Amino acid sequence: MPGGGFVRLPGGSVVVALTLPRPSGELGNVRVLVHAANRARALTRLRNLGMRAVYLRGNAQPPTPDEVTAVLHHPDGLLWRGAPDHAQELWHPIRALLRGA
Repeated sequence: MPGGGFVRLPGGSVVVALTLPRPSGELGNVRVLVHAANRARALTRLRNLGMRAVYLRGNAQPPTPDEVTAVLHHPDGLLWRGAPDHAQELWHPIRALLRGA
């Protein structure tokens, strides 16, 4: 079920986590993590990549501490992996997801 949430970091920036349908049309969902200055900019980053119908309604599925760590250590601040949580699957750069679309 698509959903998402966010967490505000001590420095004022946010990490947004969204569970979305795969853009390539394959079955299943992906968990996307975005690090940005605020929630609006996080969603704008995704929309600028072609994910037009991305919205954050509520905070039902905020990012876990492990997800926050993963996105903060990635140079682009944009990651994804299959959902529900596949513990064995590594995080991928967002380019890898959009390439299949």
